[in-house]
Amino acid sequence: MLTIVLDRDGVINQDSDAYIKNPDEWHAIKGSLEAIARLNDAGYVVCVATNQSGLGRDLFSIETLAAIHQKMINELEAVGGRVQLIAFCPHHPDVGCDCRKPKPGLLQAINEQFPLDPDTTWMVGDTAKDIECARRMGIRGALVKTGKGQHELDNEVVSRETTPVFSDLSEFVNWLL
Repeated sequence: MLTIVLDRDGVINQDSDAYIKNPDEWHAIKGSLEAIARLNDAGYVVCVATNQSGLGRDLFSIETLAAIHQKMINELEAVGGRVQLIAFCPHHPDVGCDCRKPKPGLLQAINEQFPLDPDTTWMVGDTAKDIECARRMGIRGALVKTGKGQHELDNEVVSRETTPVFSDLSEFVNWLL
């Protein structure tokens, strides 16, 4: 099975240091939804693995998160795309759970439904945590410069020597396909 795992904020949609707290604050990054549709058309299963500590910080409710995800799903469907699974960590970073990236819990949950093949699966993220999560799960990681990606490169938190780097999700998909 060909599977691509995407981080959400900073990869699919614009990120915010103040968190995405409602559907009105969710805005797709130019070309990201079409890139997902192209992955689907090429036979890839697309899943999302996202830390959502805004839940643990009481910045929004689980119902609001569901509404944000529904907006993403609706906008994806409008361009012929879909995600098969959205796995999210609802915990505050201080909790020490096993699902918050860079720990691999979210990827393990995805793997139960959509086996992650080390030879064909990629995780695309905008932070070192995403890349480390992929490494811990034994799959390949790629960094996009959108979201926090450029900042991570500038601060040498992610190395271009060990991690493929792309300007955005669309460029990654162009390269992959």
